[in-house]
Amino acid sequence: MSQQQTNNNTGFQITNQNTFEDTNRSVKYLCGDCDAEVSLKRGDPIRCKECGYRVLYKQRTNRMIQFEAR
Repeated sequence: MSQQQTNNNTGFQITNQNTFEDTNRSVKYLCGDCDAEVSLKRGDPIRCKECGYRVLYKQRTNRMIQFEAR
């Protein structure tokens, strides 16, 4: 059996470290030129769909993240 298996029904990929990766999820980016919101999935070309600019910035998460400093 291969080291990576794909379950096409749920969109999750099972890797050999027993972790699950969501392969159907899209990530939102902001265009560096026209500030349009661009939604990209894995394998999509990195290009703004409005103006064609190739510099995209990942949006900041809404989730609360706390670091412990020493």
